[in-house]
Amino acid sequence: MAKSRPKFPRIAQLKTAESFAQHLSKIGADLPFNETLNNTWQSVMNQPFKLKSGKVIGNRFCILPMEGWDGTLEGRPSEMTKRRWHNFAISGAKLLWGCEAVAVNPEGRANPNQLLINEANLDAFKILYNNLIEAHESKFGTTSDLYIGLQLTHSGRFAIPDEDRKRKPKILYKHSILNKKFNLPEDYPILTDTEIDTLVEDFIKGAALAKEAGFQFVDIKHCHGYLGHEFLSAFNREGKYGGSLKNRMRFISSIVDGIKATSNIPVAVRLSAFDWIPFTKDENDIGVPEKSPNTYNEAFGGTDQGLGIDLSEVFEMIGYLEKLGVEMVCITAGSPYYVPHIQRPALFPPSDGYLPPEDPLLGVARQIQVTHEIKRKFPNLAIVGSAYSYLQEWLPHVAEAVVENHMADFVGLGRMVLSYPDMPDDIINGRPLTRGKICRTFSDCTTAPRIGMISGCFPLDPYYKAKPEAVQLKAFKKNSGL
Repeated sequence: MAKSRPKFPRIAQLKTAESFAQHLSKIGADLPFNETLNNTWQSVMNQPFKLKSGKVIGNRFCILPMEGWDGTLEGRPSEMTKRRWHNFAISGAKLLWGCEAVAVNPEGRANPNQLLINEANLDAFKILYNNLIEAHESKFGTTSDLYIGLQLTHSGRFAIPDEDRKRKPKILYKHSILNKKFNLPEDYPILTDTEIDTLVEDFIKGAALAKEAGFQFVDIKHCHGYLGHEFLSAFNREGKYGGSLKNRMRFISSIVDGIKATSNIPVAVRLSAFDWIPFTKDENDIGVPEKSPNTYNEAFGGTDQGLGIDLSEVFEMIGYLEKLGVEMVCITAGSPYYVPHIQRPALFPPSDGYLPPEDPLLGVARQIQVTHEIKRKFPNLAIVGSAYSYLQEWLPHVAEAVVENHMADFVGLGRMVLSYPDMPDDIINGRPLTRGKICRTFSDCTTAPRIGMISGCFPLDPYYKAKPEAVQLKAFKKNSGL
């Protein structure tokens, strides 16, 4: 019997602003939307933004950090890495939020080719940073309004650090669902407070090296199920890093305090502001919530049923971050490993995902509305939004409406700039979008690394389309029924 697949219209089928707006209304997606874009030089997307520290960022587009899978085994950038960063530099965005996740120690790498910041790799990061500056200045004439950060991370539960590509998780507590989902034995070790103290020092050292390489700020990653994010749900962990929110924030507060005492580079945080219970496939490959024997209390920003949003602790955390001197927060949600449909809305799932249980536009609207609530609560912070790529042709119309209505200060773009790296420049200069470059969320950029290949836009980027991996990926998808 053929499987029943959810039938949601493709964005490309919604060919007019009227049809797109009607569809939003039909499905109940609460999205701001400008049916007609403003004149290029009147658009808020062109307006500069001034941080409390005085730094002026030239426009309202941000390039979000993505996980790289094409560095060397030593954690240095390859030519493919440099090409991707070059594309970010010439994108037109004036805020580059880290470009990609960079591990602070070898055990914390999400894959054996992830970038790693240490003394041995410092010169390579200096070159990467200088390449960004030179490429941006060559195209736009100045870098005075460009702000470049480096995202520092430890992959925690999702670490795959070595060439054998085996999971070697570093966990903070026994998760009621994820331990079983990823086949961890009952006696799997939990990081000790002493080991965490050492990790704090790794982040502080990483920040100092980032500053020495030239980067203007660092992001201490607290999203997508990785180590920083897992601290926030460590309700049942004993000791100084678990239980109360103050204890669960001790990791980030200790890092920030350490950075202030050493390099004093500005700190930003990318935060999964809400999370849900892990999802799995049903008999039709559609995502459904995992069954939990009890109430689910492992979702920071979530409810005890695992399918709702409660921002009370999120507000408390961000308020504390503001007191620590953090002035930029990038909002995202969930994790690509267990709830991809709320984190990265897409019509087509990656190989280890599931078919969306809702129209992906609902996932876009959910993140935008949560980001709006946070911006309204913290008007003096610079707030960056995520989840815009699925909007495709209509991205400029929603982006402009969001910034106009003070729902966020910056619109963040991730996978979209893998296929269409100069989209921000086209939007800012009022050029028509190039339809053949618009990301259609086929998820190949995720499926490829999940099966051990490099990540890139194989369907639309001629550079990756010509690689032998494109043929291998196509065959894998055909054999897997994707």
